[in-house]
Amino acid sequence: MTKTLTHNIEISVECKYWPEQSNPRENHYFFVYYITIENKGNQTVQLIKRHWEIFDSINEVRTVDGVGVVGETPILEPGEKFEYNSGCNLVSEIGYMQGYYTMKKMSDGSEIEVTIPQFNLIVPAKLN
Repeated sequence: MTKTLTHNIEISVECKYWPEQSNPRENHYFFVYYITIENKGNQTVQLIKRHWEIFDSINEVRTVDGVGVVGETPILEPGEKFEYNSGCNLVSEIGYMQGYYTMKKMSDGSEIEVTIPQFNLIVPAKLN
């Protein structure tokens, strides 16, 4: 598990290779990642946007920007957590993702960027 803490928001990430959704013969490797967002501060925040950079060892870097995550823009009171999972495909067996969430402080409407830690996307056989 990889973690980071930015502006009192902790982001934890776990990633797994998903062989059932992969097809190595066609250079299609699928990974599922599980994210926990925990508000460790004393202000209520809302996740409003996401920004991802996806690095594939034999392909161009992809950038993904969008509203919320998995169709939601969760509000986190102090001490609350939000968990979700999503997926990513690569054309190679090795890559990584990183990014940030844009969060809005509910008290004054100001926005902060919360770092999503870099995490590896690696087919397990490549680790041997």
